[in-house]
Amino acid sequence: MREEQPSPDGLPLFPEAQPDPTVTENQALPAPGEPDVPDSAAASGEEPVLEGEAPPEATQEMPSPDEAPAPPAMALQLNGHAVGLVEVLESLLFVADGPVDPAQLARVLGQPRAAVEEGLATLARQYREGGRGLRLQEYKGKYQLVTMAEAAPYVEAFLNVENSSRLSGPALETLAVIAYRQPVTRAQIEAVRGVDCAGVLRSLMQRGLIAEVGRLEMPGRPILYGVTEFFLQHFGLTDLAELPPLEQEEADLLTTATALAEQLEADPD
Repeated sequence: MREEQPSPDGLPLFPEAQPDPTVTENQALPAPGEPDVPDSAAASGEEPVLEGEAPPEATQEMPSPDEAPAPPAMALQLNGHAVGLVEVLESLLFVADGPVDPAQLARVLGQPRAAVEEGLATLARQYREGGRGLRLQEYKGKYQLVTMAEAAPYVEAFLNVENSSRLSGPALETLAVIAYRQPVTRAQIEAVRGVDCAGVLRSLMQRGLIAEVGRLEMPGRPILYGVTEFFLQHFGLTDLAELPPLEQEEADLLTTATALAEQLEADPD
């Protein structure tokens, strides 16, 4: 074993390593070739940013659908006060004496037609889903407030109106043909029913359930019939799309019969 010789100046040739005062007892020294990691980054658990690298962008948490802000309610300004567009539309329809076109409402309110139609759709949904006694009826692009069909007997009793609204079987059959195939001519209706319908058509027109909606462009120019707004009110409908679907056999019969009658009208020979 080689004995350590002192240096000429009296200092040891292999001095013991002295502790670095900047390194704490629990701090590990970086391995050779690894970059130094600042103490603050290590303590916070964040990814260290190396020299020459851009810091990572902060990720912004998106709000959940439940926390998303609700769209602003449609409102009008009247004498410095905000008034709901849906409420104003309801008031106008209440005082109207008949079906109203959205274009007329848009002119009165000074609003775009699209905003008025959106408000009408909201009002219709409120009546439909809110258990209310009124309905918003739409027919041929016009709107009107009507009572719900289930309340008809009570409305008639309250107004002392005789229940003269009962329709005969032939009248109901004729109405069904018109409602599902309108516009139709008298010949097309009779082709489906197989009997003369002149008297029934007159009675339905007197009741206001059907009306003339035009004439067919062919020799003789036969009258075309269609149902009215009162037809919807009478049967508690807000739109013709609410008519119950026909059985396939009935739908085929209706289509075939009316098409055959139209051909006979166009070429009687």
